[in-house]
Order: sequence, then C-alpha cells, then structure tokens
Amino acid sequence: MRILLTNDDGILAPGLAAMRRELLALGDVDVVAPETPQSAAAHGITVHGPVAVRDVHVQGTFFGRSVDGRPADCVKLAISELLEHRPDLVVSGINDGANVSINVLYSGTVAAAAEGALLGFPAIAVSMKQGIERDFDRAARILLPIIGRLIEHGLKPGELINLNVPDMAAGPPLGIKVVPMATRPVQDRFVRHAAPDGRDYYWLVGDDFLPAGDQPETDLDAIENRYIAMTPLQFDLTRHDQIATLRAIDWPLDSDLLEPR
Repeated sequence: MRILLTNDDGILAPGLAAMRRELLALGDVDVVAPETPQSAAAHGITVHGPVAVRDVHVQGTFFGRSVDGRPADCVKLAISELLEHRPDLVVSGINDGANVSINVLYSGTVAAAAEGALLGFPAIAVSMKQGIERDFDRAARILLPIIGRLIEHGLKPGELINLNVPDMAAGPPLGIKVVPMATRPVQDRFVRHAAPDGRDYYWLVGDDFLPAGDQPETDLDAIENRYIAMTPLQFDLTRHDQIATLRAIDWPLDSDLLEPR
C-alpha cells in the first residue's frame, strides 16, 4: 500500500512525524506537507502565484516534500506532479487540536483529506484535542489499528472519514463512537487593542462552543466524554429538502434588466 501523508501544522510538526512512524506498518509513506503552519486555512488553494517545493529532512529520520502553499495545494501537487506512484490512501494529520463541529469547515487538516477524496482516493483526517498532555506518539499508536480496520472494511475511493482523539490527560480514550458532525458554532470573543497609528486591532480568543440544546450525540460530545469520534463526511452542501420548494416559485427575469445599457 502507498500512503500520501500531509497536514496543516507544517512539515516539521510532531503529529505528522508520529503518524508517519505508525503508518509505515501499512506500507510506503510519502510525505508532502506545508512549509509553514496553515491552521484554519480551510480549502483554500493558490491560484495567483507560484508554489515553491523543496525536500526537507525531518527529525533526521525521513525526507518529505515541503510546499509553500495550502494543505489542499499539497495534495493537488503531490498527486498530479510530485509522486512517482499514485497513493492508495490519503491521510492528513495528526492535527494539534480537534476538528469537530463547524471547525471542520475551517480546518486545513480536513481540507487536505477532502482534496484527496475529491480526487478519487480514500481519505482520512486525524486530529487530537489540545490539552495538558500532547502525546502524538501515543495518539498515532491508537489511531493505526482504527485506520487499518477502515481499510480492511473497504474504505472506498472518494470516501472521507474524520477521526478525532480526545485529550488523554485523564487517561486513554474510553472507546470509539461513530457520530455525526455537530453544527454548534463557536462563541467568538475578541480582545481589542489600540495600535500606535491610531487603528484598533482585534485578537480572536474565543473557542467555546455554544450549548448543545436537544441535538443527538455528535463528534463534539464524543471527544468531550473521552471517546474517539469517527465521522464520515461528504461534500454535497445542497439543501435537497428546499429544491422542490424553490422550483415551485415562478422566477421570471425582467426583460428590461436584460438589455445592455
């Protein structure tokens, strides 16, 4: 098996190195990752300029390809230009911080895996909640058999799985829960400062999710309760339940507005 490994924390991130060490048990691992941290880069790509690529020797143990671009750039370039062999699996992470609820939409980690799925490969995003204990080696050891089981049970081309490991300061995860993605937004809070030139600037400091209400158990609840959250994701953002309603409306175009001025 050939695995493309990437992330959004940058090619020197400890979570990337830890995940690579474990993935070697499954096959050959090619590392193509951003040159610098790209957290919250979402699914942005570079379109208005060149993207530099160079070889980087990481932790004295392996060479990876460093890309001066976004996480999605890394996957696009790797598959179309950089790899000698097409991968059988795309893995992104381990991210330093959970990617649950609406953070999935902001996440460069998930975006990199999603790009792999969009290009037709099985893909897995892996993240760990930030906490007192940041043991990426332990998280990678725990994640490897889960990834192996996903492969064994036929993770298909184009399918995307999002895995989140809880904070392990209180002990190892209690189990694995397959749960939907929460839709609870973050309570944004900003700290305002005055700059010497008279302008105000704001620093985003809020990271607390709003209360769950009566939602069923989600990825956010699972990691808060010390479980690994497994969530299958898709790309279709269409509100299919609204299509018929909107089609039933008469949508005329004003002929006067169609004439050039």
